[in-house]
Amino acid sequence: MECFSKTKALLVKLNGFAIFVVVLIFCLSFTSTDAYDALDPNGNITVKWDVMSWTPDGYVAVVTIFNFQKYRHIELPGWKLGWTWAKKEVIWSMMGGQATEQGDCSRFKGTIPHSCKKSPTIVDLLPGTPYNQQIANCCKAGVISSWVQDPSNAASSFQLSVGQAGTSNKTVSSESPHIASVLSSSDKNNLTPLVQCTNHMCPVRVHWHIKLNYKEYWRVKIAITNFNYNMNYTHWNLVVQHPNFDNLTQLFSFNYEPITPYGTINDTAMLWGVKFYNDLLMQAGPSGNVQSELLFKKDKTSFTFDKGWAFPRRIYFNGDNCVMPPPDAYPFLPNDGNRIAISTIHLITTITVTLVLLLIHPW
Repeated sequence: MECFSKTKALLVKLNGFAIFVVVLIFCLSFTSTDAYDALDPNGNITVKWDVMSWTPDGYVAVVTIFNFQKYRHIELPGWKLGWTWAKKEVIWSMMGGQATEQGDCSRFKGTIPHSCKKSPTIVDLLPGTPYNQQIANCCKAGVISSWVQDPSNAASSFQLSVGQAGTSNKTVSSESPHIASVLSSSDKNNLTPLVQCTNHMCPVRVHWHIKLNYKEYWRVKIAITNFNYNMNYTHWNLVVQHPNFDNLTQLFSFNYEPITPYGTINDTAMLWGVKFYNDLLMQAGPSGNVQSELLFKKDKTSFTFDKGWAFPRRIYFNGDNCVMPPPDAYPFLPNDGNRIAISTIHLITTITVTLVLLLIHPW
């Protein structure tokens, strides 16, 4: 989908004051971020396979999936873990997870294995699974939070009893099993958005509004609006790159964590909602938005409203990288905080700039 941009200049009245509003509106398409990410260069998903005990024909193992990505969750429909056995191993039983297929177990009489597939695929169990089928860190429907946002829920585990695998470290090596994948792009939530009718027809809008310009500080309002009737965003997050984050003075009603992939350069922030207050972005409707304000201290050597400097360099919503317009597409304003009288009764003219990010889902 092509991106487009347009600038609107509007003269409106608010509480009797004239306000000149410059609005930059553009649509954004999602780009793939399945590989290396410069803002999270060490982000990874680690699978740990622990042999806990030996059985007459194999062993019991606990498999744990760690999400070491800073701001990308593993979201619904959840993780899938696949591998290929090196020999003729089978899964006798499982707790905290299950195989999607049993495979051909016709050679077994009496007790039938849970799965005889050469290349099994495992999925998580749902919340509310009976306790005798659970282990620690299981049963979250395959959802794993990002490491920064919710480290206590950044791992998922299941237990399996493996048969026909040998009963020593010599018969069970790092060559068995061969891990195939944790999740693939085909397993992402492909539910077609049911989008509220708007002039942009985008499911999510991120609104960056330069609200006030003081002598020593400047204030920004961020609003995220969900226009999708088919999707709630639980534990949403926003990653914003801007050079003035090294002088962020105050933040309201959002959590904040600096992301410093380049060592001492602090120009990227991860923002997310406060638990039980605004950490859930509801579907389109009256409750389908969250917002906050940020107060920045000006650095006189770099601060400017020229050529879009006051707008973000990059924005991720829930890990999706938004395509940004070129700097010359942004409106610009004077750098100082002087106010201008516009009538004989000295009405105050307030200049505001709004950046609206419209996130387009690939149809």
